[in-house]
Formats: sequence, structure tokens, C-alpha cells
Amino acid sequence: MRLVIAQCQVDYAGRLTAHLPMAKRLIIVKADTSVSIHADDRAYKPLNWMSPPCKLTIEHVEPGTDQAATTDEVDAQLTQVWEVKGKDGDTLQISIGEVYHDFETGFGPDPGLQKDGVEAHLQALLAENPDTFGEGYRLVRREYFTPIGPVDLLLRDDEGRYVAVEVKRRGEIDGVEQLTRYLELMNRDPQMAPVSGVFAAQQIKPQARTLATDRGITCVTVDYDELRGMDHAEDRLF
Repeated sequence: MRLVIAQCQVDYAGRLTAHLPMAKRLIIVKADTSVSIHADDRAYKPLNWMSPPCKLTIEHVEPGTDQAATTDEVDAQLTQVWEVKGKDGDTLQISIGEVYHDFETGFGPDPGLQKDGVEAHLQALLAENPDTFGEGYRLVRREYFTPIGPVDLLLRDDEGRYVAVEVKRRGEIDGVEQLTRYLELMNRDPQMAPVSGVFAAQQIKPQARTLATDRGITCVTVDYDELRGMDHAEDRLF
């Protein structure tokens, strides 16, 4: 992991073009080769990024050369030019001026997300009852690993197509974003595509449901007690 706080200008070229003018930002380079650029807001969402696998090339700029003068409207001297190339040929050029902080460290192996008891049990119950998502659904495996993390459940539907399920106790936007990243990666594999997504939770926030629906992800609200066999119909008033 490398963290750099610096004045930088960012230019992306690929399926579209995007430009970030010179400003003070945080640049994160992770061990998986991903590179992301952050402002001092927007929580975790970067202004621009390059997903792995990608290749980073750093060129140091000599002071006083023509290359050291930025073409942006901000008067600053360039010290480095980073070029990040993605596997699809897209490029991210980061022109760096003054560097305020440059720190690098290794994290070592990550033990992964430890779900709380209810969420972990909910995942196990859904794995045992894949027909919760539809008649004829069957479990392929739990914790199906991708290069960016494990999908909670990998199923096949009644027609044999793959279905990726993200399980949460409380469904929020970040869970939808997480599943979206998994689906984008899995659908690049011609042996799996098309892979559909299901966002399953005991409660799903309206904003998360709206985002999921917009992205073609099915939302399923699950009853934990019913799955546990504790939901007795005869005790209900309605």
C-alpha cells in the first residue's frame, strides 16, 4: 500500500475521457496494482481509479525542463508523471506537482471480513435453502472467491445460469456497490457469463433498492426467523 498526498492533475483516456484539474488530492496504490485518486470528501468513493490488473510507470521530471511546467490553469511545477495502463488499453495519467506526504507499507495477508453471528448464520441458512431465490435454484458453493473478494453465495438458476448473491443483515448502498464490482468482474469470464445478481438482506434501504434495480440486481428481503423454522403461522394475528 502506498499513500501519496500531492498536488496532481489527472487525465483518463479509454471508453471515455475525463479530466481532473490540478488540486491537492490523495493517491492510493494497492498491492493488487489498483490506483485510485481521492478528494477530501465523498467517503470511500474515488474521483477516478484504475481497476486491477494494471501497470504503473513513474517518470521523474527534472526541475527547469519544459516538461516540468504544467499546462493546467494552476501555476505549479511538475515533479513526477505517473502512467497507469489497464488491461483493456485504457490509461490514467497523473501529473504530480508538490508532494506533501509519501508513505508505503505492506499489510500482509488479510483474514477477510468477519461477519457477525446473525449475518453469518443467515448466509448459511440461505445456502441450505437456495430455493428461497426461486424454484429450481441450487447452490454451487459458499464464499466463491474472486480477485477482489468472496461472493457470499454462487448459485445456478433453473436454467443453469450463474447467480451471485450478496447477503447482508441490513442492506445499504455500499452492499450494492460491492455486488456490482463482483458482477462486473465475473461477467468478464466467458465461461460464467451471463451472471445475474441478487442482493439479499433482512432489511433493504429504499436508496439501496433503487440503485440495485437500476443496475439490474434483484432485491430479496429474507425472514431470518422463518428460515430458522421459528416462524409459527398459527401464532400470527394476520
